[in-house]
Amino acid sequence: MSFVTAVLAFLVTLGILIVIHELGHYWVARKCGVKVLRFSVGFGRPLARWVRGADRTEWVVAALPLGGYVRMLDERDTDSGPISAADLPRAFNRQPVSKRIAIVLAGPAANLLLAIGVYWGLNVAGVMEPRAVLGTPAINTPAARAGLQAGDQVMTVNDEPVRSWSDVNWLVLQRAVDRRNVDLTVTRLDGATVEATLDLGGLSTTDLEGNPLPRIGLTLWGGPPRIGRVSEGSAAERAGLRTGDRVLEIGRTPMVSARNMIDRIRASADQPLELQVEREGQTLTLIATPARVRDESPAGGGQEIGRLGAELGDRPELVRVHYGPIESVGLAVERTWDMTVFSLRMLGKMITGEASWKNLSGPVTIADYAGKTATIGIAAYLSFLALVSISLGVLNLLPIPMLDGGHLVYYLVEIIKGSPPADWIVEWGQRAGIGVLVLLTALALYNDLTRLLS
Repeated sequence: MSFVTAVLAFLVTLGILIVIHELGHYWVARKCGVKVLRFSVGFGRPLARWVRGADRTEWVVAALPLGGYVRMLDERDTDSGPISAADLPRAFNRQPVSKRIAIVLAGPAANLLLAIGVYWGLNVAGVMEPRAVLGTPAINTPAARAGLQAGDQVMTVNDEPVRSWSDVNWLVLQRAVDRRNVDLTVTRLDGATVEATLDLGGLSTTDLEGNPLPRIGLTLWGGPPRIGRVSEGSAAERAGLRTGDRVLEIGRTPMVSARNMIDRIRASADQPLELQVEREGQTLTLIATPARVRDESPAGGGQEIGRLGAELGDRPELVRVHYGPIESVGLAVERTWDMTVFSLRMLGKMITGEASWKNLSGPVTIADYAGKTATIGIAAYLSFLALVSISLGVLNLLPIPMLDGGHLVYYLVEIIKGSPPADWIVEWGQRAGIGVLVLLTALALYNDLTRLLS
């Protein structure tokens, strides 16, 4: 992935999310009869400007693309100049509190609706995802202690059916942050069904940083090793192996990974081996005799080993996950709701110290993942877009002055006491809000740079 790809994907992502968020504010403001003076994507010096509509609304693209705003007619805005008597009823500050709440809520709501729409589209179109098959768990992880093995296919997590690896990831993650046990039903390579319980009570705060699944011992199985490039005149070529072949067994022993096959080949110099190979949907039996060579690598120490003469790799088997248009509506709403609640729970755990602040990410990490997912494909990028859109919606609902949630707190006070908070309270609240946002931004950037340098 190039730097240019990351930057372009980042700008496109921010552009979409900002426009959708501000369009929510703009659309509801217009429906409530409020006059909109400016719709700005970005802050600072305008790079482009248009004036449209009967209200002569300015549409602006500004230099700093880390946000945006909708500027509405408001008597408290000293920069807007005198307001005509005809426009006074259209001022934001003259609207009933119910309308002001609706206008403020519309931005985060638009972000959540975007996520629902993206998830719905992905569910209907279908997405190719890795099958929920486990790799070899690391020693002393909860998965290893539970007896899970490479090749186990996860069928259910806590009695919820699993269709792909992303389901496993999501269902386990939700319980991992609470250090609750996870019950799995898996199907073994021999067809046997096994129940296993992951004891997550011993997970530390550090274990929950980033993606905790590898530390739990849950990794994705690459499937039987696949043959890559075959060297000319090699033992692999003489045996009839071809690029793309999947080696299922060697001498009746299932090959669960490329590492597994490499170890077997290295230990079998000059010994004929019977290989069960899958090629274009058919199973073939081939005989290969690894050549005896001397391993001159620092780790090999000059010992004699067997060599086949072919590149080996693992590649997860993919399945197409899709749902009907009606079913997808409920699933999209449920996924967005679950992600919203999970985001709030994680914020709460970071505040109480149950989760690390290292989980907080900033623009550098967003740019990195935007570029990576854009390189993978449109489905991966859209899933990432939906996730960030939910995060943006949740962030704006936090009760911090300067954010939408802070304004909602002021309106709640107004409803309770019958009048708006005093001007000095609002002013000091704004200053405190700026301070909190600066601290959060600095922490997020620090985490970004730490990840980048490590």
